[in-house]
Amino acid sequence: MKVHKTAIIGDKVQLHSSVEIGPYAVVDGEIKIAEGTKIMAHANISGYTTIGKNCTIHMGVVLGHEPQDMDFDGKPSYLIIGDNNVFREYCWIHRGTKAQSATVIGNGNYFMGFSHAAHNCRIGNNTIIASNTLLAGYVEVGDNAFVSGNIVVHQFTKIGAYAMVSGLSAVNKDIPPYMLCGGRPAVVTGINVIGLRRAGFNIEQRKRIKKAHDILFRQRLAVKRAVLSLQELDSSEEIDTILNFIKNSKRGITSSSASRHAQPFSSEE
Repeated sequence: MKVHKTAIIGDKVQLHSSVEIGPYAVVDGEIKIAEGTKIMAHANISGYTTIGKNCTIHMGVVLGHEPQDMDFDGKPSYLIIGDNNVFREYCWIHRGTKAQSATVIGNGNYFMGFSHAAHNCRIGNNTIIASNTLLAGYVEVGDNAFVSGNIVVHQFTKIGAYAMVSGLSAVNKDIPPYMLCGGRPAVVTGINVIGLRRAGFNIEQRKRIKKAHDILFRQRLAVKRAVLSLQELDSSEEIDTILNFIKNSKRGITSSSASRHAQPFSSEE
């Protein structure tokens, strides 16, 4: 174990022997950190926090501190972080609000500088959360999503797998998987073609996603009618993923740029 002499390590901290901790870092609480993780100068890790293998925690990062929520009563809650995550400078992620609840970060995610995931967020795998982006409490981000910089995301909002949100956006409705979205408020502007190609989606898969996009966002159908139309398509993983996302939406899905001034879609319509 390589721990700088100025670092502060609490008595209850459990560190794998390969963990590295830099100058003036503070690691204090009910904390477990797995092999290969590197913690740089002035990082602060506290609370009830578990960090997986091969994570890189840059300067000034804050992980597991008390949530910024007036309902927090000081009872144990958790931050659970998977493997191979990168947290760049001054990123901060809080643990859950309610007793025994958790903020959960999956594997292979990249949080850029000054990004924030609030209490009870659930981040999937291989996402990118760009600089200065703020995810409010209970936000969910699906696998392989790309959330660009200087974005604010309303609490309880969901961003689907392989979705991309453009910079300077304000997100207050759920963004279905595979979609390209942006604006204030954010609206769907198309499908995330480049992201899907890079992820290995073939042309037939992309055609199915494009068909679903057109039904949802170009035909000006109420969501119930659009869902019925989607159900009439041949079953596929892509269509099923979109249908399941809409079914589980609580805030309703966002509208399209074609209907920017119309009432936003709602899963309850």
